[in-house]
Parts: sequence; structure tokens; C-alpha cells
Amino acid sequence: MSEALSEFSGLDIEPLIADRPAEPRDSSRLTVVDRGEGAVAHRFFRDLPALLGPSDLLVMNRSKVWKARLPAAKPTGGKSEILLMAPGSPDGSVWTGLCRKTQPGQRLICAGGAEAECLRRNADGSYSFRFSVPVDESYLAANGAVPLPQYIVNARKRRGTSAPEDEDCYQTVYAAEAGSIAAHTAGFHFTPGLLAALERAGVKKAFVTLHIGWGTFKPVRSDDPAAHVMMEESCQVSPEAAAAINAHRAAGGRVIAVGTSSMRTLETFSDGDGTVRPGSGKAGIFIRPGYRFKVAGAFITNLHVPESAPLYMTAAFAGRELLFKAYTEAVKEKYRFYSYGDSMLIS
Repeated sequence: MSEALSEFSGLDIEPLIADRPAEPRDSSRLTVVDRGEGAVAHRFFRDLPALLGPSDLLVMNRSKVWKARLPAAKPTGGKSEILLMAPGSPDGSVWTGLCRKTQPGQRLICAGGAEAECLRRNADGSYSFRFSVPVDESYLAANGAVPLPQYIVNARKRRGTSAPEDEDCYQTVYAAEAGSIAAHTAGFHFTPGLLAALERAGVKKAFVTLHIGWGTFKPVRSDDPAAHVMMEESCQVSPEAAAAINAHRAAGGRVIAVGTSSMRTLETFSDGDGTVRPGSGKAGIFIRPGYRFKVAGAFITNLHVPESAPLYMTAAFAGRELLFKAYTEAVKEKYRFYSYGDSMLIS
């Protein structure tokens, strides 16, 4: 039986939940965790070019967030909302999504006048909807809303703070392929200037794609985390990216996964010896302590929600005790937590 990471739930994180990104983005703080020494140091994300060099290759997820929150109304006039998860048909007329208090056969009138019919409830708790018009990226750009995590919304309400322009903030500067319902938050800290500085320092990069869905955020609530079922998410590695990663490793270089989504993509598309193969598929792997990583020698990631799959992955990479030490220091030093919060480099 695999143990739950219950000690993280005891940390006083709630007052530290970030309700907006750092400005500028690369001014966010960076916890540097050295697995070999068991040491924790504190820097800023803009220091990354001084910490990395020509022997390093960053693997980054270029998925782009849909405006996947679709306001809707019941025929009776009551307010509703569909969180779109993934298209279920090539023409965008069928989607899976999450919606409270709906049932098969119910019809909703969505923003922009589209009608959505609830077709069925799926085994994972989502619903399938048929829309009267194609729901594509242009439709969502005009009628959808940014799918912010609820903890950001709640933090703003508690503090009475105004919202920044989330449509720009809740996206990496290198996002290119629409398909995620949540952002690749480890990439938030990169700016064009920082990327240029990393290039001058000789740091290489390669892009993969994993469209982040409900699987990343479904809580790990079982007393036995090994029983947790990770919902699959679409991912892809291009032949160019696979070749660059494999050549870099063959030359003795270090691969650095930027974010849990990039790490899961690498682990999904790698063989036992760490060779990355190109292709498209589904990532359904749940990585927890005891897992043996095959590709990345370092990891950049944010500070995660307790009982979340990303926290289990991070504990697997850093080691449970060392990660808890780093989180304890981050709380003491008043780091900013979760999606809009600060970052961590584990080497």
C-alpha cells in the first residue's frame, strides 16, 4: 500500500495562495532543491540563466488554454455553466464537460445563443453535450471565459482584490496549440527576455504538447494512492523534439522537464532506457513516490495543492522528506503558492 502525502495538508498554505502572477513574471521566487546534498536554497526565477548552461535542455509544453468556461442558462432562466473538457467529434458539435445539476435530456442555452443538449453522464463523472453550432476555438474566444482554478477566485473574494486580465495572464508566452482547460503553470515564469537570456547562456529547448484536462486536477483522495486512476490526457512529441532530446542525452547533457505535464509526456513516450519516441497518444500514467524516472535529470515545477497528482509526481522526483522540507521553508519564507505562485527547481 502506498502512503498518502498527508503531512502537506498540515501546512498553512491558504493565506499564501497567489491571486495574480508576479509582475514581471520572472520576478517570481525560485526554491532550488539539490537532491544530492539534500539542500534547499532561495533565488529568483530570473536567476535561471546563472543556474543552467550549455549542458541543459528545457522541455516545455506548448499547449494553449481554451476559454473553456461556457456560461449557460436553463430554459427556466436559472444560471448554469459548462466547463468544456475535450471535443468528442471532429466538427466540434459534441464535447465532454463538467456541469452541476444537469442530467441527460436537459437543454441549456449558452453564451452566443448556442443550444447544448446533455446526452449522457460518463463513467468519470463528466457529461457529453451536443451543441447546435460547432464549438471551436473562434467560438470559445468570443463566448467562453478563462477557466481559472476556484482557489484563485476564492482568494480574490477573501481579499477583496480586483482581477487582473486573466486572458493574458493565465497563459504561457510560448503557448501555441489550443486544447488545455488549465494552464501549464510552470511555464508562467518565462518572459521573452528570460528566454533570450537562456539562449545566450547556451541552454537549449524542445517543445512537446500535453493538453491539460481534468486528470491533472482530480484529487488523490484514496487511503491507498496506488488505487488512484489518472484520467487520460492527449499528448504529442514531434519527431524533431524526440531527436533533439535523444541527441542531447546521448551527448551527456541534462534534460529539464518544465512542469508536470512535460514530465508526464516524456515518461509516456520514453522506452526503458530513456529514449524518447515521437508520436501522439494518451498520458494516463500516475507518478508517485517509488517511480523511476527515465528521461529528465532536473525538474521545474510550481508549488502544488496537497492531495493532487502533481504533488505526488514532485515528491517522487525530489524525495518525500526533502520536498516536505522545501515546502516547509517555502511557507516560512512566505512564498506564493499554486498556479499564479512561485516556482521550484529540483536537480
